[in-house]
Amino acid sequence: MLKSLRERSLENLPVGSREFFAAQKRLILRRPLLKWCYDGWYAHLIEDARSVPGQGALLELGSGGSYLKDLEPAVITSDVVAGVADRVVDGRALPFPDASLKAILLTHVFHHIPDVTAFFREAQRVLVPGGVISMIEVAHTPLARFFFRNFHHEPYRDELEEWSFLQQHSMMDSNQALSWMVFVRDRDKFRKLFPDLEVEVFSFLPWLTYLFSGGVTGRCLVPDFLAPLMIGLEKLLKPLSPVFALHWHIRVRKR
Repeated sequence: MLKSLRERSLENLPVGSREFFAAQKRLILRRPLLKWCYDGWYAHLIEDARSVPGQGALLELGSGGSYLKDLEPAVITSDVVAGVADRVVDGRALPFPDASLKAILLTHVFHHIPDVTAFFREAQRVLVPGGVISMIEVAHTPLARFFFRNFHHEPYRDELEEWSFLQQHSMMDSNQALSWMVFVRDRDKFRKLFPDLEVEVFSFLPWLTYLFSGGVTGRCLVPDFLAPLMIGLEKLLKPLSPVFALHWHIRVRKR
């Protein structure tokens, strides 16, 4: 990202620290466009979780600066960083009994998991029958590929064959193309490896509002009073989502 577009309140805060996540949460809550995006994302996650009948816990992986628990108090928040969530949890080794979770919820987290094969094995184990993995992830539209390759600090490597990658820093080492690689390009491989997991939903999410909001690392590009206009314009441009969407919502259900 261009230095002039970086969010100044995050400067000098260690990436992934408690202070960093708290600053990001404040950004989300005070920016109308960004909060509108997150409210919509969290609504998808909560709806997916509530679609699972019976008993079981709800787990949010990589909570960071999330406010999902404010909307759904039953959620157990977690992160790989100590002191920022209810529990310290690594998605590759979930510390939960078999068939004990109704839902695993992730927002911008899946592409940070360096071994998603291990994650899916664990998800199959801990989810109840009918349980869901619900995520908001980086899309693979023409605009998403251009934007995340050129204007984002995390890598977007859709040419790689392997799903796994080396990770030394949980926030910086990632592959933002991972959801496309797993669920689109390599869908047959996913089905073969995890026959008990079925991809149910793959839908594009609002993009114009997120782009102009600055996200959680950049500066907002429009004044707050224009937020209703931008949201209205977003709705009018929905048919263009297959070209311009930056994120998508994916729901995977255990058979």
